[in-house]
Amino acid sequence: MTPAAPSTVVKPASSLKVVFAYCACFILWGSTWAVIKVGLQDLPPLRFLGLRLLVAGLALLPFVRATGWVDARTGWRIAALGLLQLAAPFALLFIAQQWIPSSWAALLFSTFPMWLLLIGRVMMPDQPLTPGKLVAAGLGVAGVMVLQRSGLEGLQVSGKVLLAVGLTLAAVCILALANVLAKQHMAHVPAPVLVLGQALTSALPMLVCSFLLEADQPTNWTPRAVGAIAYLAVFGTACTYLCLYWLLPRISLTALGAMALLDTLVAVVLGVLFLDEPFTLSLVVGGALILGGAALANVLPSGTATSRPREETSA
Repeated sequence: MTPAAPSTVVKPASSLKVVFAYCACFILWGSTWAVIKVGLQDLPPLRFLGLRLLVAGLALLPFVRATGWVDARTGWRIAALGLLQLAAPFALLFIAQQWIPSSWAALLFSTFPMWLLLIGRVMMPDQPLTPGKLVAAGLGVAGVMVLQRSGLEGLQVSGKVLLAVGLTLAAVCILALANVLAKQHMAHVPAPVLVLGQALTSALPMLVCSFLLEADQPTNWTPRAVGAIAYLAVFGTACTYLCLYWLLPRISLTALGAMALLDTLVAVVLGVLFLDEPFTLSLVVGGALILGGAALANVLPSGTATSRPREETSA
């Protein structure tokens, strides 16, 4: 099969398609926090993550056969990006969530827009760091703090908790770097090829590490464990990353960062609707702040990188 030809022109898309893909990303990602917690009751973290990525990659094989493959040089770039986009941050997040509640993980992850803007400012001169962007990110972080206020109280600080905090922040920084690199260099790669390559090349080291480090940890193949792997693979990885990579050339870094805030809001709302969690004033105020920050992020000027992606000079 012939390699997929690089393309430097992003086809125009209707605003409705952009909105649909954008909403699909943060709604599906917002549902994954609880599913990860459920799966970790039966599966060790690295094994859980490796199987999630393996199933996601295999699910995309039919789509890749239809779009065609890429040349070897681009393939190595995809593999390296996969380690930054999937393997490293997900491994750190899965390990950290053993020792801190989801509320803490969500709050720490809400700093993603800040890191994305800072790294983007350094690596992409056409993505300036403006007061409006900082305000949008700050509103979102404040909203998450209000949302998670009750969950942030009463947790005793220990060595494992501090380690989990450090691992989560490291994961967020790595993920922000990966998204900037993908926006810069991967616009010409078909999304199914990009997601499949990253998923499979990330699954292998995770499963090897699990074999070496988690051999003494039990794996309980309960229906909820199988369901958690399937849901996270198909909806939390394959579908979301297909939408994300299609969106990257079409939205700004500020709008991209707002996704991390909106998925936290979705997670809390789902808890109220399906887990009988209380509907509080904190949800109203925090949700309003997050929505305000996200709205501002999506109307701010995006710079030239959004409308004219960086041209690739190599095949």
